[in-house]
Amino acid sequence: MKNNLIHPSSVIEPGAKLADDVIVGPFSYIGSEVILHSGVEIKSHVVVTGKTEIGEKTVVFPFAVIGEIPQDLKFNGEQTSLRIGKRNQIRENVTINTGTALGGGLTSVGDDCLFMTGSHVAHDVKIKNKVIIANCGAVAGHCVIEDDVIIGGLSGIHQFVRIGRGAIIGAVTMVTNDVIPFGLVQGPRGALDGLNLIGLKRKGVERNDITALRAAFQTLAQGEGTFQERAKKLGEETTSDYVDTIVNFILGASDRSFLTPGDFRNG
Repeated sequence: MKNNLIHPSSVIEPGAKLADDVIVGPFSYIGSEVILHSGVEIKSHVVVTGKTEIGEKTVVFPFAVIGEIPQDLKFNGEQTSLRIGKRNQIRENVTINTGTALGGGLTSVGDDCLFMTGSHVAHDVKIKNKVIIANCGAVAGHCVIEDDVIIGGLSGIHQFVRIGRGAIIGAVTMVTNDVIPFGLVQGPRGALDGLNLIGLKRKGVERNDITALRAAFQTLAQGEGTFQERAKKLGEETTSDYVDTIVNFILGASDRSFLTPGDFRNG
């Protein structure tokens, strides 16, 4: 296993599975149940342990700890795992924990994500594709973070919260309830202030869809009935796939309430 891509000061435990072109830098540790796919680079002073699988071309930077046991007092040493997809950038001092038996046993990360310095992903979290967590952002256990979400620096996501596709969380924000797709949440106690219009435009979303999303947001904010009733009515009337994404998210199963427009309290 030792070759010119594996620094002699690194520790690769027997049983670890590394593709032939994996790079492991000085003073890094790779545990016995780890799988590293082609093109993975582990820089210096990294710990990758537990039943952890890291996909192609992911890069892990110094002092990150990937696959350690959950920070959950209910964890009792059971066999759980962590699965990380392709082309992720995991920067310095990032921590990503394995799952727990009560949470399904798996923490997962999709493809093309960026975890900036000091960010944390807790047990049983499901992070999808192209997610960015800025410096020292933290995602608590059991959360679901959908595609294209951006979480600002020093922000905290409460356990069991879902954040819908394309939403953006401003810096230094505490998010205690679910966030609709394409939502904009900011403030020390996060409030749903609007839509992530900049993100939508960067993605090339058509003007008519953005107009439909604006109208849908106003209906959710000011329409008659409960938040869920307004969403159901939107689903019956809309022809926009983007609005349908919001409706399906709101009407889906959740363990939390929602951040509703202009209100940080339960929706």
